[in-house]
Amino acid sequence: MAKAPVLTPRAHDFPRWYQDLITKAELADNGPVRGTMVIRPYGYGLWERMQQEMDARIKETGTQNAYFPLLIPQSYLSREAEHVEGFAPELAVVTHGGGKELEEPAVVRPTSEMIINDYFSKWVQSYRDLPLLINQWANVVRWELRPRLFLRTSEFLWQEGHTAHATYEEARDFAAHIHREVYEDFMVNVLAMDVVPGRKTVKERFAGAINTLTLEGMMGDGKALQMATSHELGQNFAKAFNTRYLSKGGTQELVWQTSWGSTTRMIGALVMMHGDDHGLRVPPRLAQVQAVVVAIKGDDAVLAKVRRLGAELKAAGVRVQVDDRTDVPFGRRAVDWELKGVPVRIEVGPRDLENGTAMLVRRIPGGKEAVALDSLVHLLPSVLEEDQALLLRQSRERRESRTTEVSTLDEAIEAATAGGWARIPWSTLGEDGESRLGEHAVTVRCLVAEDGSVPDSYDAPGNVAVVARAY
Repeated sequence: MAKAPVLTPRAHDFPRWYQDLITKAELADNGPVRGTMVIRPYGYGLWERMQQEMDARIKETGTQNAYFPLLIPQSYLSREAEHVEGFAPELAVVTHGGGKELEEPAVVRPTSEMIINDYFSKWVQSYRDLPLLINQWANVVRWELRPRLFLRTSEFLWQEGHTAHATYEEARDFAAHIHREVYEDFMVNVLAMDVVPGRKTVKERFAGAINTLTLEGMMGDGKALQMATSHELGQNFAKAFNTRYLSKGGTQELVWQTSWGSTTRMIGALVMMHGDDHGLRVPPRLAQVQAVVVAIKGDDAVLAKVRRLGAELKAAGVRVQVDDRTDVPFGRRAVDWELKGVPVRIEVGPRDLENGTAMLVRRIPGGKEAVALDSLVHLLPSVLEEDQALLLRQSRERRESRTTEVSTLDEAIEAATAGGWARIPWSTLGEDGESRLGEHAVTVRCLVAEDGSVPDSYDAPGNVAVVARAY
């Protein structure tokens, strides 16, 4: 009788495969309140690595980290009508505290534009105070009706950046810099994810923004996922909070602002873009464990060698873990490491020691080979870089092979509903066509220029709409 697979095959039931992998790779569990999640240590380790890589890039822009309260007075939400309307259906409101009804209800932040702008209006007095560049790592709550771990949860973790500038041009350029040099660079070079940078349509913009830049990734089933966004807020919030500065010329001027964010949704993207029927495949540059050295048996010489090899790899800069749990069957441990997607597994047993070799198992391309023990420290860095490049190449090849150039609305709908993306001239589609796409659960993910770059404006000649079904 054939052995049942550890995971539901992706081709059979992609959503079930996703849920199986989240559970069996020990990434997260559902929380006690519907729509919440408990992120387990291995999943949180991925988030910590994402934080480290992103935080370094954010700080290179001159942005500083700060923290703002979780609770926002409800009255704040009346100050920018479009922003409030966009978030109203998702709000969680606190009406009681300390056993008493609150004089004013407090909203659990769905995002922090309101409270941060209240303080920006106090902190900005002169042109010398600009640009003001602030980021926070925090949690937010948006009451989700159709939750799915990492992709859509009522509470999630993220970073949100907020900036104030003297001119429109400075704000526009900063939002574009974050989009390109922080988000796209991180996703391509660390997450090994092929993403399409583009501009959101008016309908898909962030509530209260004058422009939203996005990065869209194709998942393993052909659907799109919005990976991160960077927004030009114009002067909408500056007007609402009267955030002005004294210019060099002695006049009072409103600031120009941006906001931008990325979330734990990136862990869900990691699963859906790189995972296979055997589990996760974690890009080596991201992995908190790049290599695991596994003792096959509890032989003293074997245990001594795997521990020594682990120390040598660590000294060489490899993020390594030694698995010397020989009281746990080797087969079970091998499956667990495969599920977790550790890029390289180095297996050492008594026979390997006799031969002076170890079995090198590569998770990303698959396959294994015997390698001389004394060559591993030199060999591993190049193996990890090869596998990093392979993941990115596979991601790009998937998107390119499943994206169709179309010239009519019906062709766009057909391509998207068949499990791919479509590219259609925006002049052909337009806002009326965008509305008709919605009738088929298809959306315009972004607008791109003919050469694939981010267009300068929403209605620039030659703009192309990338359309797809999305998570």
